[in-house]
Amino acid sequence: MILGKNSIAGAWSAEGNVVFKTFNPKLDQENPISFVEATPGEIQRAVTAAWEAFKIFRNMPGEKRAAFLRAIADEILALDQALLDAYTSESGLPQGRAIGERGRTVGQLRSFADLVSKEDWRGNTFDAAEPERKPLPKDDLRKTMIPLGPVVVFGASNFPLAYSTAGGDTASALAAGCPVIVKSHPMHAGTSELVASAIVRAAERTGMPKGVFSNINGGIQAGVDLVTHPKVKAVGFTGSLAGGRALYDHAAKREEPIPVFAEMGSINPVIVTPDALSKRSGEIAKTYAGSICLGTGQFCTNPGLLLTLKDANTGAFVQDLAQQTVALEPQVMLHPNIKRGYDSKESSVTSQSGVQLIGKSEGALKPNYAPAVIATVSGAEFLANPKLHQEVFGPFSLVVQAKDETELLAIIEGLEGQLTGTLIAEENDNLDLAGIIEALQNRVGRVIFNGVPTGVEVCAAMQHGGPYPASTDSRFTAVGVHSIKRWVRPVSYQSFPKALLPNHLKG
Repeated sequence: MILGKNSIAGAWSAEGNVVFKTFNPKLDQENPISFVEATPGEIQRAVTAAWEAFKIFRNMPGEKRAAFLRAIADEILALDQALLDAYTSESGLPQGRAIGERGRTVGQLRSFADLVSKEDWRGNTFDAAEPERKPLPKDDLRKTMIPLGPVVVFGASNFPLAYSTAGGDTASALAAGCPVIVKSHPMHAGTSELVASAIVRAAERTGMPKGVFSNINGGIQAGVDLVTHPKVKAVGFTGSLAGGRALYDHAAKREEPIPVFAEMGSINPVIVTPDALSKRSGEIAKTYAGSICLGTGQFCTNPGLLLTLKDANTGAFVQDLAQQTVALEPQVMLHPNIKRGYDSKESSVTSQSGVQLIGKSEGALKPNYAPAVIATVSGAEFLANPKLHQEVFGPFSLVVQAKDETELLAIIEGLEGQLTGTLIAEENDNLDLAGIIEALQNRVGRVIFNGVPTGVEVCAAMQHGGPYPASTDSRFTAVGVHSIKRWVRPVSYQSFPKALLPNHLKG
C-alpha cells in the first residue's frame, strides 16, 4: 500500500503540509494518492541518520553489503503487480516496459553484489618497503579505495526504476559503502515509495544501520537543501541540462565543494555515409524511424541528429525516413509537462532559418501523445546556428546535409559533448572513416558502428557518459559495475603495522 509519506531512516514520516499528486498521462488525469513533501526538519534527520550510518556501513565487509543488495532485488520482485501498476499509472509506459526495466534494476543490484562480495574492485596496490635502499630507504605503501560518504540520488523522469530509487546510482553507491538519500521524482512518487519500502525491508532483514537509506518527496528546494547539506558528500543525477547544471553549481559553491555526477542529455549524432545510403537507404530509414520513436523518443540516447553529405540519394532518404517515422503510431509521453517541453523545443528548432519540416504525424492526437517529426537543414545553417544543437526530448530528429567531407568534420568537431556517436558506413567506404571516428570519439562517450544508440547494455565495458554537457565528468560511467568508481576515493597507508590496516590491505 502506498502511504504518500517520506521514508526517513527506516520510518515513515509526513510532517509537512505541502502535498502533490502524480499524473496518469494515458488517462490524462491525476492519480488519487496525495504525497507529502518533506520538511527541512525531515531532510535534516535523513542526512544526520545517513552520516551516523556511514560510520558503520563504510566498514562492513563486502559480503554483508552484497547480501543487502541481493535482498533489495528480492524485495523488489516481491512487490509484484503492485509495483507494475504504480509504474504504468504514473508514466503511461506499458507493462512490458515496466517488467523489462524491473529486470534491469534487479540485475544491476545483483551485479554490484557480485562485485563487492570480493575486494578486488578496490584496485588495491602494494609497494613493499626497501629499508636498505640508498640514498634513502623506501617505506611500505598500500593504496585502496574508500567510500566518500552519504550520497544524494535524484530519481529520473524517463526511467522510474532503472535510474531512480534503486537504480544504478543507488546500487553502486550502496555497493561502495555510501548511505543513500533519494530525492524521488515527483512524477513517480508512488513507484519510488514502493521501491523504498523494499529497500527498508531489505535493510532490516540484513542488519543494516537505520540511516543507510531514506526516500524524500519534494520539489526544487528539497533538492537544493540536500545538495548543500555539509554532511552530503556526492550527488547522482539523471535529467535535464538546466536541472543538472543548477545542482552542479550549488555543489561547487559549498564551503566544501562536492562532486555531482550528472547525466544531462544528448542529441547523439549519427553519421550516414553516401556509400551506405546508396546500398541500403531503405533499411537505414526503417531502422532509424524505429529508434527515433522508441519509447516516444524519451531516451537520453535518442538519435536526435543525423549527419550526411548532400548528394543524389540524400533527398530520397530524408523523405523515406520521414514517411517511415510518421507512419508509426504516436505514443503517449511521460507527463503533460514533458509534452509541453517537447512541443516548445520542436517548434523552436523547426522555426529556425533554413530548417525544412519534412514530416510530422498528422491528425488529432490524444492528450499527451507526441507527433513524430523529421526536419532537415544544410550544414552551413547548422554550423551558423547553435539553437539547432539543442536536445528535443521526444520523437524528433534533424537531418543535416553537409556539402562535403570537410564541412561534415567541422560539424562533428563543433558539437557539444554527447553520450553516443554512431557511424553508418560500409567497411570499404569512400569517406575517411578513421578521421570521422577520431572526430567522433573526441565528442562522445560511446562510438557505435552500423547500429543504433538506443539501448544501453549493462556490462563492465559500457561507457555511459561523455564530455560536457552529456555529463559533468566524462571520466566516469553511470552504467555498469565501473560506475562504483564515482563514489570512492583513493587513500594510501604508509608504514602501517598490519594489525592497524583494513583487512583487504593486510595481504
